[in-house]
Amino acid sequence: MSLPYRQDMPPAGGFEMVKYKRNLPFRGPGAYVILGGVTAICAYGFYRLGMGNLERRELEREKVWSRIHLVPLLTAEGDREEYRRQQGAIAEEREIMKDVPGWEAGKSVYSNPKYSQ
Repeated sequence: MSLPYRQDMPPAGGFEMVKYKRNLPFRGPGAYVILGGVTAICAYGFYRLGMGNLERRELEREKVWSRIHLVPLLTAEGDREEYRRQQGAIAEEREIMKDVPGWEAGKSVYSNPKYSQ
């Protein structure tokens, strides 16, 4: 009791097309776009670095010149302060040694008339 033979055939109109192509989603910008963006960012960074170096150099030059111009003023102030202290010390010495005969205030204690020429 065998069944009658029946051959398997494709459906009417044929089989559906086999999907063999890759269907990948868009994954962002290409390599050249990224390279161009990185190059642009680096170029801008180097530009800002150069401008910062120029600004820093100008500020350093200004600081040096201001110090150069302040040296005479500071030297004069130091000289005035030194003279004021010296006169105060002589006045204090004169007050302390007023009872000592022959004492000259402000004169070096190491000077000896015998050896001076």
